Amino acid sequence: MQRFLPDDDATLAFGSELASLLQPGDIVSLEGELGAGKSALARATIRALAGDPELEVPSPTFALVQPYDTPRGPVLHADLYRLGDAAEADELGLLDNPDGFVLVEWAERAAHVADAATVTIALAIPPGGLGRNLVMTRR
Repeated sequence: MQRFLPDDDATLAFGSELASLLQPGDIVSLEGELGAGKSALARATIRALAGDPELEVPSPTFALVQPYDTPRGPVLHADLYRLGDAAEADELGLLDNPDGFVLVEWAERAAHVADAATVTIALAIPPGGLGRNLVMTRR
C-alpha cells in the first residue's frame, strides 16, 4: 500500500486505520529518517488501539520501550535508535508476546527485530518537506 499523508490530520487518520488492521502478534517496523513522522504515527496508532485520543504517549527514545495496556491487548512502543548493540534489543522483550502488538522505530538497528516484523511502514519526506510518503507492506 502506498499513500501520501499531506498533514498531521492525515497521519492521525492513518494511525487509526492501521490500528484497525493490526492483529495480535503483529510487530510493526517504522522506518524513515529523523523527523519523518515515525513517533507521530506510532502515537496515533497506540491512541486508537487504546480507544483514547488523549492518551499520553511519550517518545520511548530514552526509555527504549514504553508499555501500554489497551482493550485490544498489550502494546509495546520501542525506539531502538540509541541501542549500542543489537543484542540489547533482546532485553526489551519485543519478540516475547504473541498476543500483543509491537511498534518499533529504528528496528533496523537490531536486524533480528526487523526480520521478525509482520508489517513494515516506510515514511519518507518528499522534496519540499511537506507531507509524508508512506509505503506499507505486510509479510
